Amino acid sequence: MAATDVDWSMGSASARLADWRTAIDLGRKVAGPGIAVTAVERARMREDLSDLVPECERLIADFTGLEVEGFRSRAWVMSRGEWIEANLRSMQRLLEPLAARILAGGNNRAQFRRKALGAQIGGLLGYVSRRVLGQYDVFLPPDDEGLLYFVGPNMAEAERRFGLPPRDFRFWVAVHEVCHRVQFGATPWLSEHLATTVDRYLATVSLDSGDLLRQVSRAVDEVRSGRTEARGIGAFYLLMNEEQRELFHRTQGLMSLLEGHASYVMNRVADGRVADLDRMRNALRQRRRAGRLERSFQKAVGFDSKIRQYDAGERFVATLVDRVGMERFNSVWREEATLPTGDEIADPERWIARVAP
Repeated sequence: MAATDVDWSMGSASARLADWRTAIDLGRKVAGPGIAVTAVERARMREDLSDLVPECERLIADFTGLEVEGFRSRAWVMSRGEWIEANLRSMQRLLEPLAARILAGGNNRAQFRRKALGAQIGGLLGYVSRRVLGQYDVFLPPDDEGLLYFVGPNMAEAERRFGLPPRDFRFWVAVHEVCHRVQFGATPWLSEHLATTVDRYLATVSLDSGDLLRQVSRAVDEVRSGRTEARGIGAFYLLMNEEQRELFHRTQGLMSLLEGHASYVMNRVADGRVADLDRMRNALRQRRRAGRLERSFQKAVGFDSKIRQYDAGERFVATLVDRVGMERFNSVWREEATLPTGDEIADPERWIARVAP
């Protein structure tokens, strides 16, 4: 057996589910390298973010009253390809239970299917890698806790394209990502709750083609009857069963809270500390705009939903902090029962009546 054929996956089912090498290779091709950044510019960006991330953690703790447990936050300034590989590793960990079900009985998927799935995943992550500025990966292994990703070429491209002051822009982006780290670092139960929700969702995925056909038939009936509209998250939602829809709504409420809280904190902490905050906000809005074809793709992969999560979640957080203050708002992090539902995100008064009357 050739050395390259030796299985180093330690029996991992997800390693046999898809051709991850294909995913990496195609992802890198779709991503491209981004704009040219000199060695001196890369070093300065790493130095800036290494300094800014701990500073942001302190400022966020002072502003929110949330204290991080565990390792300190730290920055990893990376290429698009490195971002793709890091996210593929997390994806493999998340998909392990589903892969074990699919491959139960020791059956391996045909090579062309593994390559096809790898190509789909790689193409998607390749596209996302061109857009993302920073990321806190909730599902990192314990030894990497507190690590924050910043995609260097994308940061540099935004700074040059919109003429933004580099250190101010890096501080502003860092506040958002560090805020996610603070959310989970100050609320140890939250990452386990999110992982459990993902596992529950994957456990509901039926491997029976007959079940899928029945869900497609039901979706057609719902659209024809007007009970559900094929827009927003579209066919993805239509093809869910009742249990999946319930989990989806719960997760949407949580994601809106996380993104909205990070956006709220990002803008409040940066106010007075960076030059021309409005200009940075406008630059980010322009950067999110896309042509017609790209907008269709963004809708298909959920980008439009993520932007709505930012907006709805930020309104929710701003309303609550204004109405009940930061200390009572922080009740939201106390336990699963105090997390907002999707309906409460849209109507904050309902959360106040239920949790902080």
